[in-house]
Amino acid sequence: MGFSQQWIKWIVLCVETVDYSILVNGNVTGPIIPGRGLRQGDPLSPYLFIICAEGLFALIRKAEARGEMNGVKTTVSYFFHATSNQALKMRNILSTYEKASGQAVNLKKSEVFCSRNVSTADHNNIANILGVKAVLGIGKYLGLPSMIGRSKKATFTFIKDRVWKKINSWSSKSGREV
Repeated sequence: MGFSQQWIKWIVLCVETVDYSILVNGNVTGPIIPGRGLRQGDPLSPYLFIICAEGLFALIRKAEARGEMNGVKTTVSYFFHATSNQALKMRNILSTYEKASGQAVNLKKSEVFCSRNVSTADHNNIANILGVKAVLGIGKYLGLPSMIGRSKKATFTFIKDRVWKKINSWSSKSGREV
C-alpha cells in the first residue's frame, strides 16, 4: 500500500516485541508473550486500524480517479453505481486491502442495499459478486438501523424508550427518584 520497508519493520517490531505481566492473587505472573500480533485493548491497535483504513480509502480513490468506480464514501458504508463492473471492482479492492493489511471485511455481517431503480436480478447479482446479503434497507449496524428515513425522530424513538426504561428500572431498584 505504499509504505516504506523501514517503516513497516518499525511497526512490526512494535507489534512483535510486546509482552505482558499480570497480577494473580497479588503475585506478578509473566511475561506473557502474545503469539498472534495485536490484541483488543492494545494502545497501538486504533492507530494501525486508521492507517489501514486510509489505505483502503486510497485504493477506492485511485479506482475513482481511473474512472473504474463512481461513488460516495462514508465511515462505514460506500455507495457506488449498481453495476456488475463496479461490484467486481469493489470486490477486487477489498481483496487487495485484505492481502496488504491482513484485515478482512466480515462478509457475514455486510449487506448491500440498492435503490428502487435497480432490478431485483441486478441487486442479487451485485450481492453475489460481493459475497454479502442483499437487503431492503431494514438491516442494522452496531444495533442501529442501517437506513434512516425522513423522520429521524421516528427512527430513533426506540433508543429513547430503551434509555428511559433502563433509568426507570435503575431508579426503582435503588429507591431513587428520577
